[in-house]
Amino acid sequence: MTGEAAGEALRAGIADASRILAGLGILDAFGHVSVRSPGRADRFLMSRSLAPALVGPGDVIELDLDGNCVSDPAARPFLERFIHAELYRLRADVGAVVHSHSPDVLPFTVVPTARMRPICHICGFLAGTPAPFDVADHAGPGTDLLIRESATGAALARHLADKAVVPMRGHGFTAVGETIEQATFRAVYTARNCRIEREARMLGEPLFLTDEEAAACDATTNGQIGRAWALWRDQWGLPAAA
Repeated sequence: MTGEAAGEALRAGIADASRILAGLGILDAFGHVSVRSPGRADRFLMSRSLAPALVGPGDVIELDLDGNCVSDPAARPFLERFIHAELYRLRADVGAVVHSHSPDVLPFTVVPTARMRPICHICGFLAGTPAPFDVADHAGPGTDLLIRESATGAALARHLADKAVVPMRGHGFTAVGETIEQATFRAVYTARNCRIEREARMLGEPLFLTDEEAAACDATTNGQIGRAWALWRDQWGLPAAA
């Protein structure tokens, strides 16, 4: 695949992921998806500031790791593009990022005794998820909780370290993956894991996966992500992949 063709495929992937995540309720009018640019580790692709369900391939712009739009300087980018930029800067293994304000996840970001842990076999990637990142620890008590500039984006990336998901206090969460399909899968199942735990606690104290189980489950599930991606594309009537 040529560089141009790869770029077109990734732009289509961002549009597909945005619409899938909106359809599944992981994103609403807010939230965003990005992917590292093909052949350019120092750039990434992301929609202009637009509700995810409305994103098409033509809305995708290219940014550098300082958050500057290099493909269309007149485009209006998302305020929180620095989440994505700093994760790509710190983590060479990250190929895609999803940022969500899912109401299923938010309770786990504001209750100090709650920790996001894998509770079912599809969510092994949540093992070791850090405590919620708090903007106030880095930018003071009077912010709007958004990641508006590189310094707080870098602090978030360091807080995530080598894990797959980072909760964000009073805000939501960010999931990373090697591919856009994996990042999307992790975003969907992060929300589902939180929902399952909340419902399990109505019955009693739940059992969580051990670290060994989580690793084994994640290894198995990673080989099945294409099945979920194909289903979601069909559910939301997305055009057949070339």
